[in-house]
Amino acid sequence: MSTESVPPESTENAGPATPDAAGEPGTPDDTATARPEPAPADSASTSDDDNPPARGTEVVSEGEGGGEGEGEESLAAGAEAEADGADAEDGKTGDGEAAAQLSEAQAELAAQKRERERIERRRAEKAEPIDSGTKLSGKAADLLAAVRAVEGGAKPPATVFAEPARAPRRPAPEPERRPQPVPAVPTANTAPAPAAEAVEGVRRVLAEGGAPETLAPQTAAALGEDAEDLLREDPWQLLRVPGVRPEQADGFARALLGPECAPDDERRGRAVTVWLLEQAALAGHTALELPTLTAALGRQAVPDAEAAVQSALAEGDALVFQDALDSVDAARADRPGGTAENGADGGAESGGNESGEDGEETRPVRVLVGLERYALAEESLADALARVVNSLAKEASARWESVTAGASGSTAELLRAVAGHGLVLHTGGDASRAEPAALLTAARTLGLRAVAACHTPDGRQRFTALLGEQAADGAVVTVAGLLAGAEGPGRDAEGAFALDLLVLLDAPQLDVESAAMLAESLPDGARLVLSGDPAVLWSAGPGRVFADLLAARACPQVASRTPDPGPIGELVSGVGIGELNQVEAPGKEIVIVPVREAGEAVHRTVQLVADSVPRAFGITPEETVAITPGHGGAAGTRALNAALKERLNPGPGRFGGFDPGDRIAYSPAPGRTVPGRVVTADADGLHLSCADGPVVVPRERVEQAVRHGWALTAHQAVGSRWPAAVVVLPGDAAQALSRPWVYTAFGRAERHLSVVHGVEQALPKAVAEVPAKPRTTRLPVLLRTQVPAAE
Repeated sequence: MSTESVPPESTENAGPATPDAAGEPGTPDDTATARPEPAPADSASTSDDDNPPARGTEVVSEGEGGGEGEGEESLAAGAEAEADGADAEDGKTGDGEAAAQLSEAQAELAAQKRERERIERRRAEKAEPIDSGTKLSGKAADLLAAVRAVEGGAKPPATVFAEPARAPRRPAPEPERRPQPVPAVPTANTAPAPAAEAVEGVRRVLAEGGAPETLAPQTAAALGEDAEDLLREDPWQLLRVPGVRPEQADGFARALLGPECAPDDERRGRAVTVWLLEQAALAGHTALELPTLTAALGRQAVPDAEAAVQSALAEGDALVFQDALDSVDAARADRPGGTAENGADGGAESGGNESGEDGEETRPVRVLVGLERYALAEESLADALARVVNSLAKEASARWESVTAGASGSTAELLRAVAGHGLVLHTGGDASRAEPAALLTAARTLGLRAVAACHTPDGRQRFTALLGEQAADGAVVTVAGLLAGAEGPGRDAEGAFALDLLVLLDAPQLDVESAAMLAESLPDGARLVLSGDPAVLWSAGPGRVFADLLAARACPQVASRTPDPGPIGELVSGVGIGELNQVEAPGKEIVIVPVREAGEAVHRTVQLVADSVPRAFGITPEETVAITPGHGGAAGTRALNAALKERLNPGPGRFGGFDPGDRIAYSPAPGRTVPGRVVTADADGLHLSCADGPVVVPRERVEQAVRHGWALTAHQAVGSRWPAAVVVLPGDAAQALSRPWVYTAFGRAERHLSVVHGVEQALPKAVAEVPAKPRTTRLPVLLRTQVPAAE
């Protein structure tokens, strides 16, 4: 990399540069820590309004609504033990002699049907017992035996922990429709505003318990119309409100219950269990291994962690799963860092050569506990993807011969793969997007109903430009617009997309729920192509769908051979393989600006955005983005945006800190960031001009949904690119860096990249040694039971 020396100037002395611990509404911190040791799970907090931590990596910077770093740390306590869980092979529990006579596929289908019937009975009749597995030992066996003892009833069959049943198509909430010049809907799945009487009742009980009365609307919305009675019966239900932590709920419970409040209260253990699972979801996990969850409960001062999990299972607040592992996964679990459930403490489950009571050879297993919504989403996604793979007619590939014959290179490989398969994965950098563009053009030439969907409006605009004259109205949409019906072809009478081919760009940004909604909406016989760069940061929501599909090898994978051009492309490509190379930049495409402290980093950033880059490259401040690891700290987004606003659009901030002309980042739903500009404000709220048109954000939503947008976190910036990017790495960011973060941040620049560098050797170390932190998911295991590995 070339380095531009900047003349020394006086800089203000910065205060402590450690990212704040307090939260602020908006997008969460999106960085991974370089520290190898996991952080305590009890330090977790709720996610930002914009996007929760989405890499499965430990966040050390500040977060929204309770701490950005905290949202990721909730999971860190167990993430190391779960590192290899996502690649676990699937297996089944024996179902007696009758099951032994069935084929493996038939037995699996039967087991799935029984599991689904159990869940449905549980919802309808609380009196029904919760089945549990057999052939467990150690803590897992004790826990499951306790569940049986509490609920009573006959001993369930041994297949209760067999792979889950196919989840019925569920009326999942759809993302927000295209922004309109009316009061903006906060999120796609926001419930109707609670009644004024309910809010007032909650306000009274909060006041009695010493909790802030300003939480009343949120609490009523989270707990429903009976929130007041529910809080009086179980004060720890306050933990269901975003931003509330166990110690705060404990204080509220003590004020309401008095001497009756105790740490071993069953209600507390159950509520903390659910809270920990929610924090794990914010950090990207769809489930937690049982030992990880019980250890986290212990850190939250729950005296009997296993009883707390048992109570949550009995009440239907969580579900328990048993995933079988193959010998490779078992060997990984036996290594240092493997979980007890997969390792030596797993008893018969971890010994592939030992036999159970009925003489059957047992397989190693891991016991997982998760929230129902994510369990159903993963099951539904696996079912839908299996349907996509298996429903394509064999003769459907014949009509593609005319377009595949004239293609070459990676484009030809992609066309041939799509011609013969229902599901195809395509990987590559930004330049490789030309290949799915050629695919879309070819499909439309054949008369197919084909649409491409991008993560952001900027991605949609850039992909449309690749189509050139072939671009048609509705051919390129955003994922949110497609799901809402505001963009694309709409749905048929059965609720499926009127599509023959869906090309999903920015596939790593798909969380498990969005992916399930998309896959479930495809009609039989439609093709699905997932395309993206696997080296960027993962999704903001739970799951790692694209990475799981790549690991499962359930469909053809086409790796693009089209490199990203220029010095920036060369630099980013090296980062992707763990190398921070020096590259020739004769046109100063890459400039390194060394700094000593955070205050100097802020000063240099403003200088680059407002003066140096426009003067040297003709790129205006509006075409430049500053990217920093977190929102907090002396050089986080808040500090940088304050300094950039003072320079580029000074004003008193009359409208909740905003003035007309301010550049903003609007978060209509978790995981989405839409750039825009402030137009004005009135009694209706803050008027914005965004990529999809005018938006009015209600006054009560401004603090949660709108930030200044000159400086962003890498997760806010993913899916978009700018002519110039200034990546700010102050000294306090050293532990917040990872290879995916650096790759994503550097890759946001098209023509010029400036790096305000204050972390010294921490940058090459992060690139070489700190990959994405694993997330615990079940999708690979679920896929292996339904889709054979691709040849």
